Amino acid sequence: MTTEVTNKPPIWFWVVAVIALLWNLMGVTAYIGDAFTTVEQLEQMTQEQRELFEMRPAWVTAAFATAVFAGAIGSIALLIRKKWATPLFVISLLAAIAQFIYNSFLTNMIEVMGTQAIVFPVLILGFGIYLIFFSKKGHTKGWLR
Repeated sequence: MTTEVTNKPPIWFWVVAVIALLWNLMGVTAYIGDAFTTVEQLEQMTQEQRELFEMRPAWVTAAFATAVFAGAIGSIALLIRKKWATPLFVISLLAAIAQFIYNSFLTNMIEVMGTQAIVFPVLILGFGIYLIFFSKKGHTKGWLR
């Protein structure tokens, strides 16, 4: 016989869940801006930046979309207290890792974009790892069903 703990989440759980949603919605916004880049925006890029953008394989764009949408849906799952938040955060992290491997090791993005090409991905990966552990803790504590 299994007993399910149904603890009410503390206030800080809700704060983290809202921050996670806002963070992931910023990612969705970044993806949409990337997906709908206009000719005028392309013309404002340096030649090197434009080449990076135009030569990017479709699978990298798909990884970007998967990362941000899985993260956003995972954050919504946290807010509605569903345990399937964890697998969505895992999918999001794996997609982000694939995208960052391509950007960091298979292109000259660091050379073209500078240190922001490393700092921001590290921040994203760190937050992604945190959300996996946070959602697992929520499940263990009975905050997620």
